[in-house]
Amino acid sequence: QVQLVESGGGLVQPGGSLRLACAASGTIFSVGVMGWYRQAPGKERELVATITITSSNTNYADSVKGRFTISRDNAKDTVYLQMNSLKPEDTAVYYCLLEDRWPATKQYWGQGTQVTVSS
Repeated sequence: QVQLVESGGGLVQPGGSLRLACAASGTIFSVGVMGWYRQAPGKERELVATITITSSNTNYADSVKGRFTISRDNAKDTVYLQMNSLKPEDTAVYYCLLEDRWPATKQYWGQGTQVTVSS
């Protein structure tokens, strides 16, 4: 059983920055991937960034590459998303994802945190 608690969302002006954090707790057997997704009103949830835990390989959506950075603090069981140069189109609810691979793949999601970038 895994719980993900997100923090760091809020209202910022274009060009501003936010740092999201997602703290994981509970029984985690073998984390394969952690990541951030977002969903704007009327749109499908889309990938923002992922990090492969073993190799630390990262993947970013083209729309955020160069502006956002995903990282993980293993000691604190926390994943971060540093968001710089924010744009109005970044406005969405951001969700943290943890994928446990053993004994079978299982996904856990955070509650979501609102990020609003004013136009």
